[in-house]
Amino acid sequence: MSTQMPTSLKKTIRIIGIDPGIERTGIGIIDIRASEASLVFVDCITTLKTHTQQERLLELKNEFVRILKKYKPQQAAIEKLFFSTNVKTAMRVSEARGVLLTELQQAKIPTSEWTPQQIKQRVTGYGKADKQQIQKLVCAILKLTVVPKPDDATDALAVALTAH
Repeated sequence: MSTQMPTSLKKTIRIIGIDPGIERTGIGIIDIRASEASLVFVDCITTLKTHTQQERLLELKNEFVRILKKYKPQQAAIEKLFFSTNVKTAMRVSEARGVLLTELQQAKIPTSEWTPQQIKQRVTGYGKADKQQIQKLVCAILKLTVVPKPDDATDALAVALTAH
């Protein structure tokens, strides 16, 4: 007698991965079914440099809410900030990250947070992997023939895969 569950009964989990930024926020959405990952959506939310910080945060919020409503993820994963030099940039990205976390909480989506090193370790098996190694493995896992651009989009997929 087989102890495997029929494929039709295996549940699909939708995960949104987020690489936060103020100029560009990478968004990657994957479905996990029977330990297989498949791409649902990948893109970046961009904001205009000519806008004020408040305007940019509102643009980010509105587009992020639109994506959440359209794709209805069940779980979220977001990259933790790691800045060692530019405090001004870190503050702006922190504000963007706060907007994203607030919207995830508002939507009652369970959220995990991952450092860049944890993401590299989980995706490649090596915590100091470079961008090309991450891109290669993201593409292999998701069976993609081209690397999503810009890098923030691929990074967001790596974050989603980390949560899986």
